[in-house]
Amino acid sequence: MSRLYEKYRKDVVPELQKELGITNIMAVPRLVKIIVNVGAGDAIGNIKLLDTAKAELAQITGQLPGVGRAKKSISAFKLRKGQPIACYVTLRNRRMYEFLDRLVNIVLPRVRDFRGVPATSFDGRGNYTLGMRDQLVFPEIDYTKVERPRGMNITIVTTARTDKEALALLKHLGMPFRES
Repeated sequence: MSRLYEKYRKDVVPELQKELGITNIMAVPRLVKIIVNVGAGDAIGNIKLLDTAKAELAQITGQLPGVGRAKKSISAFKLRKGQPIACYVTLRNRRMYEFLDRLVNIVLPRVRDFRGVPATSFDGRGNYTLGMRDQLVFPEIDYTKVERPRGMNITIVTTARTDKEALALLKHLGMPFRES
């Protein structure tokens, strides 16, 4: 089992029950999945760029990425419907907890001028999205082999019903929120 999952079961659940006033242990907010999405719009001209993005995402997450395709054609971008333009991974269970553990304890502290993640990136239903500017902060990536920096969106989906519950859950799991 993952170190973060053990912490969640032993420490976080009782603390959240007390803090949020929840009596039923099954009603305590928990993580459902983490989605990591890398947009590769430059792959329109050269499909090989999408392959390198997929390889890097597979290194970071330890799981083979799926390919996201364009939903509609946009002539200004020379984009056709169905053309591959992104890659994504949906992490669940053990891999999800291991990825979040690495993100919080290794990756985010490596970001230059890091003062915490914004607490305003919740969607109103208890899900949190975090944007990363480049993939070089992940220790799995060899910076000598990187052709170009790629940003990514990391969405953390929870069972929390409100943003306040999700904020409390992520704070207890170690997410470094910015003091405002």
